[in-house]
Amino acid sequence: MKKQTMNRDWIATARTLSEALPYMQRYSGAIVVVKFGGNAMGDAEEMARFARDIVLMRQVGVNPVVVHGGGPMINETLKKLGIVSEFKRGKRVTDQATVDVVEMVLTGLVNKRIVQAIMDEGGRAVGLSGKDDDLIVCEADDPELGFVGRPVELNVQVLRDLFAAGIIPVVAPVATGMDANETFNVNGDTAAGALAGALKADRLLLLTDVSGVKNVEGEVVTAMTPEEVRAMTDDGTIAGGMIPKTETALKAIEDGVRAVVILDGRVPNACLLELFTEHGAGSLIRPPELPPARRQR
Repeated sequence: MKKQTMNRDWIATARTLSEALPYMQRYSGAIVVVKFGGNAMGDAEEMARFARDIVLMRQVGVNPVVVHGGGPMINETLKKLGIVSEFKRGKRVTDQATVDVVEMVLTGLVNKRIVQAIMDEGGRAVGLSGKDDDLIVCEADDPELGFVGRPVELNVQVLRDLFAAGIIPVVAPVATGMDANETFNVNGDTAAGALAGALKADRLLLLTDVSGVKNVEGEVVTAMTPEEVRAMTDDGTIAGGMIPKTETALKAIEDGVRAVVILDGRVPNACLLELFTEHGAGSLIRPPELPPARRQR
């Protein structure tokens, strides 16, 4: 009985791989920007699973870019150093001392952990920040918030160079400013959206801790247009922490990203489910001129 069960599992696995072939062909050569963050970054097993998915994407011809956050690690380090954070309108006020810690944690500890995880799974990865080769140049998003940046210039040629070499870029959302010696902390979703727009990416995947955008009945909306997103925001259906994510999605689409998906990063193999299966995962936001079928978008 055990042998028969194992055989059925093998057959199911083979069928899944066979059914994934047209989607692998569809995304071969495509640029996919993935925003990675949350508690998964502090869990070795989940980090390894995410890294394995990214390596598999590269193996089948996708050009992934990983953009990461690191809020919990920043909070922990600030606490150890006795630096008190103040928040306004839900955003951290970032003074010089705080931005120094942000740069240290994101470009050092967090970025290199992700690079190492990808290397451990057999991939090639290079870690960089928005400062490298002026990848992301910012202005102050709000003077009250200090060194919190809004991307105004992007130089993505360095990412294209890494694609050509078969290397996966891992980007920390720390940026340079318009003036000399400025450093800005950039929201991870914002940085991912800006880079995706500059690259005219095929997909922007925003991994979060919810299953997607939900309607008034609490059901995940699997496909929607920018107009539908705006309507759901105006009537209060989209609220709270989902608003910044949908705003990032709308801006990315305006900048030329083919489609954005908001999906639950806690689900094992979430990125692979979205890209390489018929049903996808999470909430797909795409322009209305694209075909309505999930897999023909």
